[in-house]
Amino acid sequence: QSEDSDKSSAESDSETEVEQVSGYHKLLATLKTSPESESEEEEDESESEEAEESEAEEVDSEGSQEAGGGEGGEEDKNDVPEEEEGTTDTAEQMLSQEQADGTDTSCDPRHGVMEEFTDVKHESEFSLETNFMEEESGDYNADRKESNPFKQHMDKELEEKEIEKMSTLPKTSSQSQWPRLGQLIFSSTLEKHKALKTDKEVDVKQLHLHKPLESTWPKVNKPFLSAVDKPSDSSFTPLQRELFCIMNSYRDLFYPERNALTNGEEIRHTYCLHALNHVLKANAQVLSNNAKRRDRKPGTDTDDHRDQGLTRPKVLMIVPFRECALRIVHVLISLLEVNDKKKIDVSNKKRFKGEFGSDPEEKPPNLKRPEDYEAVFAGNIDDHFRIGVAILQKSMRLYAPFYSSDIIIASPLGIRTVIGAEGEKKRDFDFLSSIEILIIDQADIYLMQNWEHVLHLMKHINLLPLDSHGVDFSRVRMLNLNNWCKYYRQTLLFSALQDPQINSVFNKHCFNYAGQVAVRNVPLTGSISHVVVQLPHVFRRLEADSVTSVIDARFQFFIDKVLPEYRDAIMSHTLIYVPSYFDYVRLRNYFKKEDLNFTHICEYTKKAAVCRARRFFLKGEKQFLLFTERFHFYKRYTIKGIRNLIFYELPTYSHFYSEICNMLKATDSGVDATWTCTVLYSKYDAQKLAAVVGIDRTAQMLQSKKNVHLFVTGEN
Repeated sequence: QSEDSDKSSAESDSETEVEQVSGYHKLLATLKTSPESESEEEEDESESEEAEESEAEEVDSEGSQEAGGGEGGEEDKNDVPEEEEGTTDTAEQMLSQEQADGTDTSCDPRHGVMEEFTDVKHESEFSLETNFMEEESGDYNADRKESNPFKQHMDKELEEKEIEKMSTLPKTSSQSQWPRLGQLIFSSTLEKHKALKTDKEVDVKQLHLHKPLESTWPKVNKPFLSAVDKPSDSSFTPLQRELFCIMNSYRDLFYPERNALTNGEEIRHTYCLHALNHVLKANAQVLSNNAKRRDRKPGTDTDDHRDQGLTRPKVLMIVPFRECALRIVHVLISLLEVNDKKKIDVSNKKRFKGEFGSDPEEKPPNLKRPEDYEAVFAGNIDDHFRIGVAILQKSMRLYAPFYSSDIIIASPLGIRTVIGAEGEKKRDFDFLSSIEILIIDQADIYLMQNWEHVLHLMKHINLLPLDSHGVDFSRVRMLNLNNWCKYYRQTLLFSALQDPQINSVFNKHCFNYAGQVAVRNVPLTGSISHVVVQLPHVFRRLEADSVTSVIDARFQFFIDKVLPEYRDAIMSHTLIYVPSYFDYVRLRNYFKKEDLNFTHICEYTKKAAVCRARRFFLKGEKQFLLFTERFHFYKRYTIKGIRNLIFYELPTYSHFYSEICNMLKATDSGVDATWTCTVLYSKYDAQKLAAVVGIDRTAQMLQSKKNVHLFVTGEN
């Protein structure tokens, strides 16, 4: 197979297809359901060298046919075409099962592709058109205060000249320092809005929460409050208070400091509160107007009841794994249940728990993995799912058809297979036309899955629908009829890191007239301070004219300046860490052409070849090991035998830098003095560089064009 580094767009697309379904399903399946591969890992990390050898020989005999050849990872070159073929079939099978409403093709990793299930039984019960406001739910008009954020945002009538201004003029920005969030950048195209300030205390009654959220939120959020030393607030943690203040102002938000170990659940609860508050208010408005239309005198016609979009879904939540969807639904149910006696009716709850829950017995025991890995990969980690949720007063319907849903929870892959691609017969994205709140949680994980799916979604959201889907046009807001929905959509973006691709989505695909708020704190120390081995770090700067040319410039710099220094046999045991799969393929092809003594491991490498490659590298039979970032993200194996490290590019996750460096201590051979670490960087890597070495060193390194030598003693 030709895998030339200068890939055409068609080749790039085919590589993307590799990742769409089968590649990552196979990879994720090994995380969850392959105790044998994990036991291999445990054995391989045991202190006994004999055990390692015998295990590797056993694997060699088992996997000789599928691996084909003695070089560790050699079968890798055939992996991509295999994946590509499988992907096409799988995607077609899934799409052939789609219904016109574009609902869930449940793909359970334990049972394969299941038949699609859509709840049609409860359609009339959850219909917004045929239901009316219940007395005890309270009159929607009682919440028509001028300060009600929902009313303020959705009822504002933009003018043509304002839309033109937002489409053509650049945004103006201002900075602010908040106690918990830190440095905030406020930006907007329209005239400056009044400054947003956070209060030290928040009275739940002043937040205009819809019933029953005023009473349920403090109870649901209590576990997080008990973790705060001296809570100044009876209902929000300091982080939640400031985040909700921005969410409730209907501005877009980018928060790049989400941490699965520390604040992930706090954040999840906060955006669930905001999303549910929005849905309850929007539905209450429709039900209240239904009653008014029913009671009006015959012959009277009014245009006052424009209260909905062209399609019903209002909130889209993008999350990486089924476990995340499970937790979101649990939070939503808890927020709707006033007390233990007043349980809400949840349709299809048992089915949902079966398909989105996980079996604790499936997880292999005694795995040594970092805490953050355990937190990210907890529960059911299947990444192909979507589910519609309808909420009406005191009831919730899971597996609602998309056009009867208020909230859609999906993974990027799950939503991509419904949207489809140009030219496909079975594709649907009309249900995205009237999304008012888009929540993208754990955005950094999609960089490790397939970022193209996120971009594909952003291109298809808030477009005019191709079909009317039975909408009553007399009830549709003018903003939707004018195709201005994207200027009202609020986007909430949460990530564990700053990344140019994530920044680009926030800057180029968010058009909210209310403006944007981005948290922009700079790292003071960097992950290099967590390196515990004595190691000289050499940061080598390469020059490039543009972001696009840096890929070729890095490759050229590596083969001309860096690699010649490592060709000598004395520089054996060299691990080359490569974040991009395309860079990995390019390097692998070059190493083969130059007939270098190397082995390689990537996310597509079969487990037998991984085991063999690690053994060859440890024994010194192979001088170089090419190693991809995605493999490390999904597996977190400790690679033994490293003496020389080359970071072909800075890691996406800054803590991977210290993790990889600390692998050197896994081989206790008393050769500390010969250890080396070389890092390639350019001026376009400022964010990644700051996350590794801290902001002060970054500023110095970007000003100077010389190589920078740092020596970490294990104590800084």
